[in-house]
Amino acid sequence: MSNHANHPFHLVDYSPWPLTGAIGALITVSGLIKWFHQFNPNLLILGTLITIMTMYQWWRDIAREGTMQGLHTYIVSLGLRWGMILFIVSEIFFFLSFFWAFFHSSLSPTIELGAMWPPTGILPFNPFQIPLLNTAILLASGVTVTWAHHSLMEGNHTQTLQGLLLTVILGVYFSILQGYEYLEAPFTISDAVYGSTFFMATGFHGLHVIIGTTFLLICLIRHAKFHFSPAHHFGFEAAAWYWHFVDVVWLFLYISIYWWGS
Repeated sequence: MSNHANHPFHLVDYSPWPLTGAIGALITVSGLIKWFHQFNPNLLILGTLITIMTMYQWWRDIAREGTMQGLHTYIVSLGLRWGMILFIVSEIFFFLSFFWAFFHSSLSPTIELGAMWPPTGILPFNPFQIPLLNTAILLASGVTVTWAHHSLMEGNHTQTLQGLLLTVILGVYFSILQGYEYLEAPFTISDAVYGSTFFMATGFHGLHVIIGTTFLLICLIRHAKFHFSPAHHFGFEAAAWYWHFVDVVWLFLYISIYWWGS
């Protein structure tokens, strides 16, 4: 890339991280299959380490481009915003497929399911126990991340740090409770279409919570290093948008699968 660009666009330099990321993903999936069949996690651990190292170095380079090198101009930032919006739209349709499968099966249960929903023999979760607590946790995390965002726009470094830290703690707490719920579940993913739709929808949402928590944790570390300013903090905005999306999906999951579906 020329050092004398006279345009506002960012033409990225050559980077090894897409290649190492692809290699890490291939080894991770291969290791996962090996673990399933041979109960040997060595290849899985290697793939995970390569992926984590790639993530760290790739994110480091992007943070440098946007923070130290000034390559994320207004035009570039606008493109990043539209990219994040379209990514979230694609995620909405991803979860829409799970809701479609759930309502298709529950509104007209077949004779194999006992012509009833939940199917015969399935004991669903009580929606007013852990699921309700998790709903309160995610709603509270939406408040704390909004608090952090407004504090950042007002230039209040300390309150932004506090709001982000609370959000990350609530995200970890949610994941722990959902893991406990899965351990105590009276049914499995192989228990008819109820088990399949339940664990696919809530499991992928749980994965998104872990990704969102990691996203916010990186923002917390970057904010502690003074990477964000009131006028230039799209990395944090993208994380906040993603977290609000995760919150809204959970509300639909709670109302439809945990409450109505039980």
